[in-house]
Amino acid sequence: MLSGFGFVSLYKKELLSLEAPKFIGLRNYVRLLESDSFWNSVIATLKFAVGTFVPMVVFSLLLATFILGRKRFQKLFQVVYYSPAIMQSAVAALVWLIIFDPRSIANQFMNFVLNTKGVDYKWLVNENMLVLSTIIVYFWKYIGYFTVLFLAGLASIPREIHEAARIDGANRFQDFIYITLPLLKPTTTLVSVVAMIQCLRTFSTQYLFVQAGASVKPIEVITLNIYHTAIRDRNIGRASAMSVLLFLVIMILTIIQLRVSKSEEVQY
Repeated sequence: MLSGFGFVSLYKKELLSLEAPKFIGLRNYVRLLESDSFWNSVIATLKFAVGTFVPMVVFSLLLATFILGRKRFQKLFQVVYYSPAIMQSAVAALVWLIIFDPRSIANQFMNFVLNTKGVDYKWLVNENMLVLSTIIVYFWKYIGYFTVLFLAGLASIPREIHEAARIDGANRFQDFIYITLPLLKPTTTLVSVVAMIQCLRTFSTQYLFVQAGASVKPIEVITLNIYHTAIRDRNIGRASAMSVLLFLVIMILTIIQLRVSKSEEVQY
């Protein structure tokens, strides 16, 4: 499929056009680098990825540690946290569109927490709040999935190692920092790679928010720009060029993460 996109990206090709594609070499890539729309998508993608990736990895690990430390209701916690992950992305976005409605519970919750009355926080109007809204939707949907992955990794660490650390005088914090985290490196790498790919290929949430009337510019991530370029502008060649660039970025970041995590092997 990538070879197909790479081939098409070297041509000027319009959707539904009966004209033969015209070979233009790397001109699609040059025009992308000169395009304000493309760089806006890069910035929007970076904001979303950074705002989602770091909290999702950190909080999923903390939640997994919390659940594993419970003697009761472990299965219940797992089901509650994981249940949003089985929901379709479009359905999740529609649910949160209702929540972010000015008359719905998002504003009521913020007014309760901040002790304000009747304030509309403009979740789908203000640029910063709009970006935050998409981050919240993605975080809510996938936090349980990554929590389950961390639970599997934590459960694979032999209890004897923790018991030996406690005998040697280590407290819970020291056990977590010096025992759990190093031995959890393979799982952390897996979660980091999958979470990063999910963040960079996000589409459904932004698309549905725009269809509901939200401003395009703050949340026009690269995948949404690819869609607009191919379907609205009917420029298949340039959309293919963006797809190739997105794939290369994901591949390079994945290789870097794997190289960094491979610095030392984990042994029990």
